Amino acid sequence: MDDVVVFDPVEFRALYPSITATDVQLEDYFAMAETFLDNTKCSVVKDLGARKRMLYLLVAHIATLTGMAEKGNPVVGRISNATEGTVSVSLDYGTMGNNERWYLQTPWGAMYWQLTKRYRSAVYRLGIAPMPVQRTFTQ
Repeated sequence: MDDVVVFDPVEFRALYPSITATDVQLEDYFAMAETFLDNTKCSVVKDLGARKRMLYLLVAHIATLTGMAEKGNPVVGRISNATEGTVSVSLDYGTMGNNERWYLQTPWGAMYWQLTKRYRSAVYRLGIAPMPVQRTFTQ
């Protein structure tokens, strides 16, 4: 299958040894990652090496978030304040946008977010008006 990244769990484990998930889970996380980043010939990321890197980062991000949730850590966001007596924790995202918040919860997501910066910029192209308008003024 040309122009498509094929997931390799063995390669992924070599690149991200701290991720503990089964092959079945990793395949599922890769399928999820493909919903975030198009893995077809129509993808905005044409370089297969770059797309693979981004998809693998997404898999690591999703696996890390899932692992945290499975361990009973439902906290989302950065800890901005913590006290010890009678335990208190405050979470904050600062002035980030909603999309950025989700990615910055893990180092893998933050790297992915940074790598996609060039693809998140709008391209403005000045075009020719489809039909010129001639205005005439009468008195």
